[in-house]
Amino acid sequence: MFSAKSPPPRNKDEGERPFWISYADLMTALMVLFLIVMVASLVSITQQLSIETDGEKQRTKDIADLCKKLEKEAGLLKLSIQVGCKDNRINFGEAGRFNTNRYDLPIEGHVALQAMVPLILRAADSAEGKRWLKQILIEGFTDTDGSYLYNLHLSLQRSEWVMCSLLDSNYAKETALSDEQKMLVMELFLAGGVSFNNPKDSKDASRRVELRMQFYGLKDDKNKVDKPEFKLSKLEICQLKKNHE
Repeated sequence: MFSAKSPPPRNKDEGERPFWISYADLMTALMVLFLIVMVASLVSITQQLSIETDGEKQRTKDIADLCKKLEKEAGLLKLSIQVGCKDNRINFGEAGRFNTNRYDLPIEGHVALQAMVPLILRAADSAEGKRWLKQILIEGFTDTDGSYLYNLHLSLQRSEWVMCSLLDSNYAKETALSDEQKMLVMELFLAGGVSFNNPKDSKDASRRVELRMQFYGLKDDKNKVDKPEFKLSKLEICQLKKNHE
């Protein structure tokens, strides 16, 4: 007769030993999982920062290229126009100065505007301009003579006059902008007065007009910007009196 070997007797402690993972092993597993998640997050953040840094560098380069090209073209006009690429401002020098208590520029200022604005519109239509150029702000400045509200009103009139000189054909019958260019002016240019903020060394130099280029930021979504649809009327007539009283 074959006799079956009986299994070795089980230790009583083995039957009572729990099958649950120990607390130390659980904490170790959680720590490893935390480290994995943290490393993955750091890698993702680093990649995102690298993308944003590269994007900002490209934005800065595009804006600088646009401004330098505009500065070069303005220099070819042989006028007193200065394009400042550090502050993105266009200054018309002597031609862009107003006489005391007047909102209309002399003929030299009108000629400078009619010569410079087509260059700005062409820059806006470039690859860099389409991507980054947001708007052109017309800023009319005054000197410190008179009250604040008087100068605020006068600065607004000066900005409005610049817009009138571009859109009202009666101001420039021979050098008027085309209808297409006028549409672009209405879409891109914005008139605003700033009174006697940012004064210059003299009162004469303070009474001036400047164009300030504003650009989209890296995170700006141009598709979410609601722009009004303008229609050019053949009856675009400046509402300012032609002879300032």
